[in-house]
Amino acid sequence: MHRRNFMKATSLVGGAALLGGTSSLVGLTVPATIHISDEQLWFNRSMRWAQLAFVENDPGRYDPDFWLSYFKRIHADGVLLSAGGVVAFYPTNIPLHHKSPWMGNSDPLGYLVEGCRKMNMNIILRTDPHATRQDMYEAHPDYIHTTAEGEKRRHWANPDLWVTCALGPYNFDFMTNVNREIMEQYQPEAIFSNRWSGHGLCYCEHCKRNFKAYSGYQLPPTTSSGLSTAMAAGDKSDPAYRKYVQWRTERLKELWFLWDAEIRKQKSSARFIPNGFPDKLLTGKHSDFFFADQQARSGVIPPWSNGKHAKELRATMGMKPQVGIFSVGIEEPYRWKDSVQNEAEIRIWVAEGTANGLLPCFVKFGGFIYDKRWMDTVAEIYQLHHKHERYLRNTAPIARVGMVYSEQTNRNYGGKPWQQKTEDHAYGMYHALIEERIPFEMVNDGLLDAEHLKPYKLLILPNIAALSDAQCSQLKEFVTKGGSLVATYETSLYDEEGKQRPDFGLKDLFGVSFNKEVEGPLRNSYLRLKSDAGTKKFHPVLSGLEDAYRMINTVHQVKVVSDMAFPAPVTIIPTYPDLPMEDVYMREPEGNTPGLYLREIGKGRIAYIPGDIDRTFWQLMSTDHGKLLCNTIRWALNEDPVVEVKGKGIIDVTAWQQKNSMTVHLVNLTNPMMMKGPFREIIPLDAQQVSIHVPANTKVNAVQLLVSGQKPAFKINAGKLTLTVPKINDLEIIALDLA
Repeated sequence: MHRRNFMKATSLVGGAALLGGTSSLVGLTVPATIHISDEQLWFNRSMRWAQLAFVENDPGRYDPDFWLSYFKRIHADGVLLSAGGVVAFYPTNIPLHHKSPWMGNSDPLGYLVEGCRKMNMNIILRTDPHATRQDMYEAHPDYIHTTAEGEKRRHWANPDLWVTCALGPYNFDFMTNVNREIMEQYQPEAIFSNRWSGHGLCYCEHCKRNFKAYSGYQLPPTTSSGLSTAMAAGDKSDPAYRKYVQWRTERLKELWFLWDAEIRKQKSSARFIPNGFPDKLLTGKHSDFFFADQQARSGVIPPWSNGKHAKELRATMGMKPQVGIFSVGIEEPYRWKDSVQNEAEIRIWVAEGTANGLLPCFVKFGGFIYDKRWMDTVAEIYQLHHKHERYLRNTAPIARVGMVYSEQTNRNYGGKPWQQKTEDHAYGMYHALIEERIPFEMVNDGLLDAEHLKPYKLLILPNIAALSDAQCSQLKEFVTKGGSLVATYETSLYDEEGKQRPDFGLKDLFGVSFNKEVEGPLRNSYLRLKSDAGTKKFHPVLSGLEDAYRMINTVHQVKVVSDMAFPAPVTIIPTYPDLPMEDVYMREPEGNTPGLYLREIGKGRIAYIPGDIDRTFWQLMSTDHGKLLCNTIRWALNEDPVVEVKGKGIIDVTAWQQKNSMTVHLVNLTNPMMMKGPFREIIPLDAQQVSIHVPANTKVNAVQLLVSGQKPAFKINAGKLTLTVPKINDLEIIALDLA
């Protein structure tokens, strides 16, 4: 068998080696006696990954040397290979662990592992425990997922298979043995498990007994699709459903820690890597390395969603390595796994991932290739990545704006008519920031302490409805120290459990109080845009809207009252008839109720928008809504952005710090297929004027454009570097060498 010597007596916590004593991590205590730099840790070394997801008849049919040659050509230094679970691709000795019959007496996994090790690649082996065979069903029927009606569940895509229960002994016992055998035979750096967390509520004897013991409740009922009836009805207050969500998370955490501890017994530096976890806060806390498995666009997902996913994970993981798995095929519900995407679509998806801190990892389903059109595209992307690797070893993002996202709001808020499509608030705000070209990061609402908020001048809360008293206090402290807030709609009107408060938790910051109801949907309602009555000047939030007089209102709005005086650049024109045509005229042409509340507290600025402007912007894409949102954000920020890019087109702008450099990524999203993929072609952008704030106490030794290979002329004045980027295809990266 293929074995590898591994470091002994090394305890790794959060990506760093301890310098002495002992460490207890995930149930395993190991003396820490070896000093290892962060760069030497395997999960900080590899920059470009490749995944081969084998199919059962691959052994003997595909050419492993072809893949080893391709890995070398593209400078891949990490590999993810299918090993076991539903199919074993190695000579397993575990009873009922189904071995590919095409293997014969060979060891196809071992051959690839040996070849990759000769190229000094990090190796992660993949398991898939979500399905099993008839012999397992007959020997252990209690391992199988059970419906609410008590029926064992056949696999939805392959009726010859059975769906396993993720929370019972199949995973806790059988797959623990599989992991142990894989570690003993191949000593990989990690085991990655796909589809490990289950597919809907299971009513097997183990789940019923364990949930009852945990909660005192029976398992909540489900619909025919497997969703809980409470979730299907939008009722997130159902106590059994809430307890189930908690129990499932705890049970999966227990499984994660079990597998991780057993893997580390075989190799102390090794890890278990779950493919997704229901709580990003726990993911960030307990992961040293993570695969972000959002492989491609589907439906109307915009390309920036790859970056959004990366930012949400980074909000909890910090700068621990995140690998972005991307598919070379089309990702739609019909699952054409042997398909190939357009070159332009692959390029823009990977560019978004790279710009937002993801290390690339292509995935190919099946080792036998029918269509090679993607291979040169991926090779070119990886070769450029390898050439400029030192500029892609990011140490920290550079952003002064943080957009908050809330897992507890997603879990506990919603169900009422005015709370539908709650995810659209975040989508609308995210898209507005992209259009405004403002570098920003995501902030998890579970990490609002001073240390995590230290980089930011402005926090944006797109309907972060469910906030605890403690979280509200943290936000107030942020403002007290000079921070600014932009908040919309029902932000802080509910506690962390989703229970409505009598008033906003942040009412002292907003300067307004809840006035009993949420109005909407509002038909034919508008916002009146006004200059100051005394100076006749327009407030900065109306920049570019001075001639508008009015714009459409949001679809819903919270009724609020205040005893304070506010500037009133925006007021609400109430709904008036839209039929018959003779009656379509405003009854209150000026409006007296503010549609935007602006105030200053010390060095901080507060903007509260009672309407669902972010959700309405996403649903309607009105340019006026986007402009008002972005003007408000710039007013609240009250400082120049780290990077400003002026020119035509839609560009995602991100800024990064490295050990001796700084980079600015410009991803060209300008395309008629931006909101509905795939891209047909890359549409180049002409010259962009860029200004970059140079970090204090540093000297710029050189500037280069990494993608085009140019060395542009630049000027530095008062700490601001200016240059022209003559052209952007899919991506350009501005690199500043710093001393």
